[in-house]
Amino acid sequence: MNIKNNLNLIYNKLLETYSYQGWWPFIDYEGINPTKTGAINGYHPKDYDFPKNEKQKFEVIFGSILTQNTAWSSVEMALKNLNKLVNFNPESLLKFANKNEEDFKDAIRCAGFVNQKANYLKNISKFYIDLQDEIPSRKDILSVKGIGNETADSILLFAHKQKEFKVDAYTKRIFSYLGYINEKDSYMSVKNFFEDNFEGDVNQYQEYHALIVEHAKRYYSKTPYGVNDKILNEFKIF
Repeated sequence: MNIKNNLNLIYNKLLETYSYQGWWPFIDYEGINPTKTGAINGYHPKDYDFPKNEKQKFEVIFGSILTQNTAWSSVEMALKNLNKLVNFNPESLLKFANKNEEDFKDAIRCAGFVNQKANYLKNISKFYIDLQDEIPSRKDILSVKGIGNETADSILLFAHKQKEFKVDAYTKRIFSYLGYINEKDSYMSVKNFFEDNFEGDVNQYQEYHALIVEHAKRYYSKTPYGVNDKILNEFKIF
């Protein structure tokens, strides 16, 4: 059994099934993704030039924090609320948050964990102000309070186009069901497994994560996970 080969074949199978996903979605972009479930607006299938400006870059960065433990629809609402109050850059957000704390919290309340995420957004804004336009290292971004492995990889992969594989619960569900990992494996163990075996470039890293999410929403949202997954069953190793 060639695990490296299978991991690449699974990517090809998911791409063939769901087509290009066009992540990260942007609130002011009119593109759509007609092949995905849920919200379809703001996506840009096959266009890998995003983010195209600083505003979009920080929309990804702020969105990566807001999406912690929250449905995307709530994040989208929070981003739209913020967009009416601040420019999507660290200086603007921090200035507004410090002067208008309650209005700032009200804007993001729909994304849940409001006090926590308000602090995390301020922390990441301070971090980027000090960074002065450099691309952060993974180690440095993880030093920011509120940034864990998944959020760090989301920021690096989708905001900075760095080749970091983003792992989430869906990734673990699919690939533990197929027998390649244990669902209790650590984040870094699963991340290293993909980065050691998947041969894609940074654009394909983005697609693979998005395709995993799309597939998992259909077959791995309810227990028992994967039992109706006829699409990937041929890749099951035990």
